[in-house]
Amino acid sequence: MAAVTEPVVVPAAARRWDHPYYILALLFLAFTFSFVDRQILSILFEPIKQEMGLSDTQLGFLGGLAFAVFYATLGVPIAMLADRGNRKRIITASLVVFSCMTALCGMAQNFLQLALARVGVGVGEAGVNPSSHSIIADVFPPERRSTAMGVLAVGANCGMLLGFAVGGTVAALYGWRVALMVVGLPGLLLAAVFRLTLREPVRGGSEARNATADAPPLGVTLRYMWDNKAMRHLVIGSMLAGTSGYGVGAWLPSFFIRSHGLDTAQVGVLLALTGGVLGAVGTFLGGWITDRLSRRRVDLGLMVIAIITAAVYPLAAAAYLVPDFWMAVALFLIPMFAGNIFLAPSLALIQSLARLRMRAVAAAVKMLALNLIGLGIGPQAVGILSDLMRPALGANSLRVAIALVSGLSLWAAVHFYLSSRHLDAGLAAAQQDP
Repeated sequence: MAAVTEPVVVPAAARRWDHPYYILALLFLAFTFSFVDRQILSILFEPIKQEMGLSDTQLGFLGGLAFAVFYATLGVPIAMLADRGNRKRIITASLVVFSCMTALCGMAQNFLQLALARVGVGVGEAGVNPSSHSIIADVFPPERRSTAMGVLAVGANCGMLLGFAVGGTVAALYGWRVALMVVGLPGLLLAAVFRLTLREPVRGGSEARNATADAPPLGVTLRYMWDNKAMRHLVIGSMLAGTSGYGVGAWLPSFFIRSHGLDTAQVGVLLALTGGVLGAVGTFLGGWITDRLSRRRVDLGLMVIAIITAAVYPLAAAAYLVPDFWMAVALFLIPMFAGNIFLAPSLALIQSLARLRMRAVAAAVKMLALNLIGLGIGPQAVGILSDLMRPALGANSLRVAIALVSGLSLWAAVHFYLSSRHLDAGLAAAQQDP
């Protein structure tokens, strides 16, 4: 006769720590802190430029490639570890590294030191997103996943709000070096909370599936992602939308300072209210709307995202080109609201389109495309175009460069639409996982 095994009783406190919304809250804070540390440099471009005598091309490198190359490329091997090991420990270590490296940026004495510190920030942040996306997929079922990813993605807007508001104000009062130190160090406290309270979720738990198979080699995952047409177009569309968004976002403070005469504190408040508040609402609604439309027809949410992404570009281009400040702000409101509306649906769909033991790597590959090309090339492209057009356009070169790069959103919309056409087949392929 088989022995009777007593059920394991989990203390109430432990069950509270395991609640999906508590886990989501911690992941949201981690993403918010990472985005503050990633984006704050853009509000500090002008004082750094003046102190160190840098060109727009050099500033674009600091805001883009110096961070993005290591952030994007290291994300894949770290995600391979996440698909095989403990994701909580990876996120905890990442918080410690990028928080310390952001503070070190404030100690840099020249361009090389600042670039190396930005590389360190990228190395530290590489472990946050793939592990976070994989965990969310394990605690939220597919029908609630876009909304959960929407909450997570709002961390980018909250990070922008804090970075612009706190960074701009502190820089105006105490200088750009103090601003970097102030936003860098709080991440260490969050790392301690992660280490002490978060427990590793069961893989596939939200779908009552078991991850019985071993994680496949990287090449197998890459081939699967390419062959899955819905995933292929989703990654390409996200990459192009990210190139537009990151390219514009890195230079908006400089645009308002140069073209409309604002100071860093004024720019910080303006972008905190528009990009932070309006952008947060749009980012969350992108996930929420997609969940609800997809219940009617699986491809409907992504089709709406494609339409919105294309429709807002004319307003964005006009906002960068009109000479009047208040007209620019008015035109700017809808693009800021809708600029990241694609983010939550794309994050959620990558997890739904990936097989269980591919989820962290699939997220990392998407982030590789989004950040190596989007974050790496976007700010750099704006800086190079601005320098190239300055002899002909003078002070207007930056606004024209931003308008040109933001036009990539039209191309992105085409790929979002193509992804929606293949979504049924892509989701069916993901369910073949044992």
